[in-house]
Amino acid sequence: MIGNGAGAGIGAILMLAACCGPASAQNKDLSDKSVLTLMQYAWSLVPNKFTSPDGKVIEVDKSKPSEVVVPMETAREAIKVARLSAYAQVCDLIEEQRANYHTFMKREEAKAKWTDQQLLFINQLHLFTVMTLTGKVKLVEKDGDKEVILNSDKPEKAPTCTDTERKRVETQIKSYVAATAAPAPAPAAAPAATATTTVRPASQKK
Repeated sequence: MIGNGAGAGIGAILMLAACCGPASAQNKDLSDKSVLTLMQYAWSLVPNKFTSPDGKVIEVDKSKPSEVVVPMETAREAIKVARLSAYAQVCDLIEEQRANYHTFMKREEAKAKWTDQQLLFINQLHLFTVMTLTGKVKLVEKDGDKEVILNSDKPEKAPTCTDTERKRVETQIKSYVAATAAPAPAPAAAPAATATTTVRPASQKK
């Protein structure tokens, strides 16, 4: 459960998802308050114990969020990628949605700066953002506060996707994947040392 302020933040995000199509919503920046709200809900979704597909068991101490929650700059990037994933889902670009998500997670793993717990949080932040923008969660009143729950009903006004928006989302994901996968350009080779020849005056030649 969260306070009314955070509820208002998630409410703004839900309104953005409902009123705007992929092209227009993607160009709108979220406020710090909205980013923090998404981070808070993502933290609530992080389990105490998680088993990854490769069998690795990740345990999370939920009493120490500061050791798991990533900086806002990283969270904002995760949300930005998740918004593109959500729009791909709305536009029925399933393969592109997967590629967008996997590219982002591989990039974060490659940084070798996050713990398993932090990577799990990043994953949950991406997941919750996608669920929010695709109408899979909704706000309900509980004890005077706003609480987010899974929405099993069909959204009253589900996001739509035009052919133009579909093409734009597809192009953006392909560009993102290609840019991330492209190897960094090799540094320019240093110019080869040029052999120098000392020319002596004829009078000094033996």
